[in-house]
Amino acid sequence: MIALELTDDQRAAIEAPYDGCLAILGAPGTGKSTALAERANRARVLYPEAEPLYVRAHHGLDEFAVALLRAEGREITLVDDVEAELLFARACTPLFDLQWAEFADERLDPEVPGLRSPQRFLAAAFRLIRRLGDANVDPALFLSLALTGATEFYANPPNFADPSLLIATKNAFHDSLDVNPQELGRQYRREVDLAKIIAKLYEVYVQLVTASGRMTGRDAVIAATRALSEGRDLAAQMRQRYQLAFVDDAQELTEAHVQLLRAIFGEALAGVTLCGDPASAVSMARRTQPELTFAQSSLRIKLRVQHRTPRVEVNRANTALEEAALVAERVREWIAQGVSASRIAVIFRSVHDVEIYERALLDANIPVAISGDVNLFADRRVLDALALLWNVYDPFRHEWLLRTLSGPAVGLSDASLATLCGEPLDPQRPLFAFDDEPAPTTRASRWNPKRDLRLGWNVIRGEQDDALGADAAARVKRFRRLREQWIEVMQAQPFEPLVRRVWREGLARDGEPDSARARAQQAVLQRLLDRLRAFLLEKPDATTGEVLEYAKRRMESDLETCEPPGNTAGFVGMMSVEAAQGCEFDHAIVANVRPGAFPLWYAPDAFLFSPKLGMIPKENAGDARAARTAKFSYYMFRTKAAQRYNERERRALHYALRRASRSVLVTAWGPPTRGITAPELLEELR
Repeated sequence: MIALELTDDQRAAIEAPYDGCLAILGAPGTGKSTALAERANRARVLYPEAEPLYVRAHHGLDEFAVALLRAEGREITLVDDVEAELLFARACTPLFDLQWAEFADERLDPEVPGLRSPQRFLAAAFRLIRRLGDANVDPALFLSLALTGATEFYANPPNFADPSLLIATKNAFHDSLDVNPQELGRQYRREVDLAKIIAKLYEVYVQLVTASGRMTGRDAVIAATRALSEGRDLAAQMRQRYQLAFVDDAQELTEAHVQLLRAIFGEALAGVTLCGDPASAVSMARRTQPELTFAQSSLRIKLRVQHRTPRVEVNRANTALEEAALVAERVREWIAQGVSASRIAVIFRSVHDVEIYERALLDANIPVAISGDVNLFADRRVLDALALLWNVYDPFRHEWLLRTLSGPAVGLSDASLATLCGEPLDPQRPLFAFDDEPAPTTRASRWNPKRDLRLGWNVIRGEQDDALGADAAARVKRFRRLREQWIEVMQAQPFEPLVRRVWREGLARDGEPDSARARAQQAVLQRLLDRLRAFLLEKPDATTGEVLEYAKRRMESDLETCEPPGNTAGFVGMMSVEAAQGCEFDHAIVANVRPGAFPLWYAPDAFLFSPKLGMIPKENAGDARAARTAKFSYYMFRTKAAQRYNERERRALHYALRRASRSVLVTAWGPPTRGITAPELLEELR
């Protein structure tokens, strides 16, 4: 039955020889994954003694690398980019404190691009070393390429007066091209110092990763490749165990992933089947080169029969509220027609700020589960839940206490809050103040008796209860009574029972019982509890304060992401394009397709890197007349970076359209722009 449904191209891909490297190519919806799965099944029949390596894109190879290292006796803790950035911050601390010997010996000048803003420099440097890892460039190779590129560029600079370069550069940055040999020499010295600083930070980070065993998937792939290269016996064992490999969504592989496959299957990748679509590489976080990845294959089979041909409709509303209402109405219509909510998706380029659309769906009583580049710890429901835990642990963290008092759980008015923040009319102060006075939570080790924070004292001691209205005073007293009970639980029971009781007794339900709002709130809290539980599994001796500080770090990170929930039954998926990779739905809405949202604005980092040109700093540090460096303006012109970025965004839109099998609605709001800085993708689609 299955064989009859396959196309000729699919059969050719399934029956192709296994001795070389095969690439199964095709647009989304052409049945590539089906052909790959059948090819793997056929291999299991033909080679029953072999154990095929079947993985999906970078996630699968990342997990494979971690398993390989652990099998070799390495103690590996898999972490995400948020934790890795904290590890990188340790490498940067001596730099920001100017403690390096190179500064004292004047071998390095600290006046380099970006270093005046340490946090911004840290974030940009971490993004760069992540991409260097993707490109399989280690610290030594990076420094060599950076110094060589800088020498060659400044030894033979381009014509900065080229009319085409002047036309392509904005008028505001024309002064960056007005340079003389002395200015170029100064920029060269700054660039060389920047490259040396980045190389040292990169090297220290690699040492910290190796020593601590705390690795991201990227780090594990690099470490596994090194282990295979240095241990011939290990490589032979892997090659004997995994004679064949099948990689789905191979367009998302980085050069480091390809090198890992080469370390096992040889330079020719014999026995490897790569499946994917070069035009479907949409990742913003990883450096992928799908054309080079698929160029490794000795045989390519392209699937052309389209199995998913959704009906596409475009609509532009006047305002964001109208667009959100349109999205909710269309989803409601599909559900009324009998479509399961889990078979419907609302897709954005980024779900960093989609609350208006979520609110519209919840108002229509449609449960929503968000996944992608959204920060779970910044969700309003999560903040309310964390605030209660902070109130138990430290009532003098007033930002959290005010959130609880003003939120739906207590619901005090501004006047009541102002009263609680004031001095009581006749305060009953103790005659003597003892330095060892314990905190209300009995955690004397972290209590400073000289703290006189009025809001916290008024709430836990009740010194302003008489000044409040009867209703407000009753609410504060109830909260105080509950908090005293929660303190007893915190001191006597593990963290999870404390969390469940605090949330059960202290949180206000979002919506009526069994409503979409209530279900969405429960789903969000469950995801939060899962994340906190995972932290405690790694650090079982962590205190309540350490768990809350962990959540706070997560809340403040720009790298936080949220995986889809385990059970999506009954929930409409609201996701980014990257989170939708490999998914298929009956109906989809691609929303907010307007410049700045889809595509996102192109914002180049503080410094870029090119294997040929070396470092490309954007900011012109030191005694400079122009804000930008001449090299950066030239690089943007030569590589057409903005145009290439927008082409990738176009690919992302077309990939999103192919996530549905029946129909797709593409929406935006506001009048169309001229599309100069960023294209109007909805109008192009129209």
